[in-house]
Amino acid sequence: MTYSRRKTLGLIGGGTIVAATGGIAVFAKTRTPTKALAPWDMAGNYDDPRLRALSYALLAPNPHNRQPWEAGLVGDDTVAIWRDPARNLPVTDPFARQLTIGMGCFLELMRMAAAQEGYGIDQTLYPEGETGPVAICRFVAGAATSDPLFAHVMERRSHKEVFEPQSLDAAARAAMMPHLSLLAEDSEADALREIATEAWLVEAATRDAWKESIDLVRIGKAEINANPDGIDLGGPMFEALAKAGVLTREASLDPTTMAAQGAIKGTVDAIASAPALVLLTTDGNTREDQIGAGARWLRANLAATGAGLGLRPVSQALQEYPEMADLYEAIHDAYAPAGGTVQMLGLLGYAVPTSRTPRWALETRMRPISNNA
Repeated sequence: MTYSRRKTLGLIGGGTIVAATGGIAVFAKTRTPTKALAPWDMAGNYDDPRLRALSYALLAPNPHNRQPWEAGLVGDDTVAIWRDPARNLPVTDPFARQLTIGMGCFLELMRMAAAQEGYGIDQTLYPEGETGPVAICRFVAGAATSDPLFAHVMERRSHKEVFEPQSLDAAARAAMMPHLSLLAEDSEADALREIATEAWLVEAATRDAWKESIDLVRIGKAEINANPDGIDLGGPMFEALAKAGVLTREASLDPTTMAAQGAIKGTVDAIASAPALVLLTTDGNTREDQIGAGARWLRANLAATGAGLGLRPVSQALQEYPEMADLYEAIHDAYAPAGGTVQMLGLLGYAVPTSRTPRWALETRMRPISNNA
């Protein structure tokens, strides 16, 4: 059976999903997870400039919306940043490469937010190796100027829907090229599209990988407010389906059910609709390379927003678990033949704006000062 993406389940692969069906508009407002969305309105509303910068940084894109960051204030001018291992994705991201890219997005957005107030950041990555903080960041007054891309922070999203049937125009292409390793259109996009689609279907058919996503699904307002990370299925339609027993985690684990089929088809349709696919590659694959890739992805996402485009990661082919090995090898043979690493694969095109994604409040991601020694 074919399902309308807006009228069934849409995407399980990450982010906010809002049902758009007739006759429920009035009820919809009451089902908005206001508490989980409050951090967007709190961005910049703190006394300490470090907290102001952090309150923007936590809006950064990250894998499965795990929000793996923790921060602690050190002295009167420094922030220590950790990656929380309790938020690992051990099946699909066994080496925490993707989560580290997410940390790079966070650090870059923190840097940009600090620069808005003239603060530069003296950043030291992994000062104690991987057993300690990801970064120690000292804020230096008067050492930076504002970044034009910061203007798009509050509208930035990771796109969730299908794309409009429109090719990129020259201006949009020019806006994106400085931030990407490859922007593929036409036949080259078709080659990447085939890899992305096959990789998504492999993940959907690999029970442990699929279960890792299903375990992170939050269904309805109460669950989203209680745990504003993971994959949120918000809105009255999803709540109605959950109450009817159609939308459950157990049902979603079975690839033949309506719940699973809607999710699988939604992503296949999105990949098929994208007029362009994009890559970020690095020469190496160190933690520093991964952090740098995250900074570039954040900037690409902001540039896409400024150009009126949607950007969506579809990096399943880059995941390092056994069932994905053939596709991982294929994409690297084709796009990093000299031994580099493809760090991100994404879809790009014109798109309807996506809703805000829930976030944990900044206060919940702060470590006590006593832990910062």
